[in-house]
Order: sequence, then C-alpha cells, then structure tokens
Amino acid sequence: MAKIAPLSGFPEWLPAGRLVEQEVLDTLRRTFELHAFSSIETRAVEPVERLLSKGETSKEIYLLRRLQAGEGNDKDELGLHFDLTVPLARYVLENAGHLDFPFRRYQIQKVWRGERPQDGRFREFIQADVDVVGQDTLAFHHEIELPLVMVDALSKLPIPRVRIHASNRKVAQGFYEAIGIEDVEQTLRIVDKLDKVGPEIVAELLARDVNATPDQARLTLELAQIQSADASFADKIASFGLSSDLLDEGLNELVALVEGANALIPGSVVADLKIARGLDYYTGSVYESVMEGHEDLGSVCSGGRYDSLVSDGKRTFPGVGLSIGVSRILARIIGKNVVTPSRKVPTAVLVAVNDETERPHAEKTAFELRARGIATEVSPSSAKFGRQIRYADRRGIPFVWFSTEDGEQVKDIRSGEQTSADTSTWEPPAQDLRPILRAEEN
Repeated sequence: MAKIAPLSGFPEWLPAGRLVEQEVLDTLRRTFELHAFSSIETRAVEPVERLLSKGETSKEIYLLRRLQAGEGNDKDELGLHFDLTVPLARYVLENAGHLDFPFRRYQIQKVWRGERPQDGRFREFIQADVDVVGQDTLAFHHEIELPLVMVDALSKLPIPRVRIHASNRKVAQGFYEAIGIEDVEQTLRIVDKLDKVGPEIVAELLARDVNATPDQARLTLELAQIQSADASFADKIASFGLSSDLLDEGLNELVALVEGANALIPGSVVADLKIARGLDYYTGSVYESVMEGHEDLGSVCSGGRYDSLVSDGKRTFPGVGLSIGVSRILARIIGKNVVTPSRKVPTAVLVAVNDETERPHAEKTAFELRARGIATEVSPSSAKFGRQIRYADRRGIPFVWFSTEDGEQVKDIRSGEQTSADTSTWEPPAQDLRPILRAEEN
C-alpha cells in the first residue's frame, strides 16, 4: 500500500492535541458569552463577486466546481470564505429586520485561504471573531471595549501573554495628507509590510508606488516608529508641527483608547503607529497583537473599526471587531508542546473486567458513573489486572475500578491508593474529572 503523504496547509491533531483545541475553543466561547455576545454561524460559501469586493484577495479564494459539468448555471460563481467579516456583512444585510442593534455577535468557524502554507499560516484554519455592528451610527466606546474582550479571552488560555497594539486610520490618513501624500490607501498597504520587509524596502516602495519624496518617506517611517504604552505618543506626533482636523480627531480617539483600556486592564493596549492593516475598509481604530516570546508567529489577533463595510442604500451598518487566529496559536502551542493536556483521553475511570462473564456488570458500572457525568471506559479485554492498569496508564486514565469479593473498589493508579467505592456517590477530585491544560514552565 502506498504511503499517504500529509496535505500541506490543512492541520490535523492527534487526540491529545484535539483536547487542547477543544478546551481553547470552549474557553473562548464562555468568555465571549460572558461579555454578552451571541453566537452565529454563517454558510461556508459566498458569491465570488462579494468575496472580491472588500480587498485584493483574488489569489486566495478557493472556488467551488462541480465534478459533473452541465448541471445548473455557473454564472454566479461561489467561493469558500477566506475570513468571517465578509460573511458577517452579508448576514447583517440579509437579517437586519430581525436583529437588535447594536448587534453583538461572536463566530468561531473554519475559513479557507489559498496561500502558501508556512509556520502558523494554513489553507484551512479556525478563526474566532467578535464584532459589534450598529445601524447608521456606532459609539466610539466600542473601540475600547472590543480589544479588552480579546485580552480577557486570551488571558484565560494557558499561553504566553498577548498584548494588543493599536493605531488609528485617521491618524495615518491625516498625517499622510498633511505631508502631501495623495494615495493614502496604497501608503497604508506599504506601511503594513514594514515588519516583513524592513524600512529600506518600505522607503523604496513609497518612492516607486506613491511617488513619495525622500522627506515624505522619512516622515512616514518616523511616524511608524512611534510606540508607547501611554498617551505620550500624542506629544511625539505633535512635535512634527503638522495641522489637520482628521489627524487631531484620530489622536484624540487613540489617546482615549489607550488610556481607557489600560484603566480597566493595565498594560492591555499599546499605541503602535506602524499598525496599518492592509484591508481598505478600516476607518478608525486598528489592532494587531503578538504572543510574548513568539513574535516570529506574527499577529494572533487583529481587526479594527469599519464605517461602511455594508449598506443597503438607505442604511449603513458600521462596526468594530477583532479576530483571533485560533489555528495559528494552536499550531505553536501544540506543535512545540507549549501546552499539553493532563491526559490523552477524556476518560477519568477505566472499569476493569475480571473475566468476560462479568463484562455486563462492568458495563452497568460504567453506565452508572456516566449518568453522574464521569467519563468512563470499560476495559477492552479481561487480561490480567496488571495489563489493564498499564492500559489505563498509557492513556493517562487516573482511576481503575475493580469488582472484588469485598465489594467495589477504585484505585488511583498514580498514588496506588485503593478504597471502597459506590457508583451512586463516588466521584474523582475536581482536577481529575476532565483533562486540564498545562503550560510549560519557562
């Protein structure tokens, strides 16, 4: 039989890794709901025309083709969604009459992107998004709220600290216009590449693609180098001596964001003026973030404010949202054993089988334990007790249940302690009821 080669860009985990993934997803769901967000799930496909309407992503979209030709009409091409924001925009537009605004939604779902697989980047991956969408207007305070939701969610995972880096599109646009740069959107796309290609290449791209003068390129790079954990960045920008109503508005918003967020969760948000976000629908605050000690992985949570992502001609639906690259995080913490589960299986108890004639009793015992919420497996064989205990040990199952002449007994195979037990009252310690995640110690 030919060896099956793995398919690059489509991650699959072993059972222990899947336990980590499930606990991460459950933690995110619980936290989002604590912050009063409702869950939705959208279809996997959208018309390609809609997918292409919000950015330069034509090379990333997986198209749907039927194997059998000649069925139906292909004029409306469909593609797999490459993020969850474009489907959200369509969902809001279609269901506006049934939604309460501001609409608070979270969405944890797979997306597909046809890019070159590499460390932390996949063709099929899970995103976890939170957004607040308004009707016609949306208050600025949500731009402070949303990054704090993500900081809270990420802080509950057994991963290194994640800090949000924030900027504001109005600051960038006002600054670029004040120094005479006309093509603001292309300049933002170029600055967005700064961490990947470095300042020299960015200066070359600015000169080539937006006809920036050496002074304009220098000032653009100087703005991008400003970073602070407090509002001192505003003084640094003021020292350029530029005048612009849009620049002032953006600075006031960014100061309010940094000060407001850090007042609630100290150290949660840093002002970082190189944050540009390449997609052109962002209009206000923009966010990116990295895991401390894993900066090479790139941003693990990003997003921003958008004022005109979708409109029905009469109403617009502004919003603000962030997205966690769940698979990116999982690839690092599972692949490098940064986080491991306390055992490889959900099972807390293995019921031993003395001999096959007693298997019905063992099955009854297991059903009684399961009825009380205790994950239980019956031994697959009636081998010697030593072998059944080794079977449990290989899987990390902490307890083995025995039926003896003296009654029912349960053994903690880690300590060797064995005690009498009753299926109607016995339960494992809370920390053994389900696998728990353990982070490696630095």
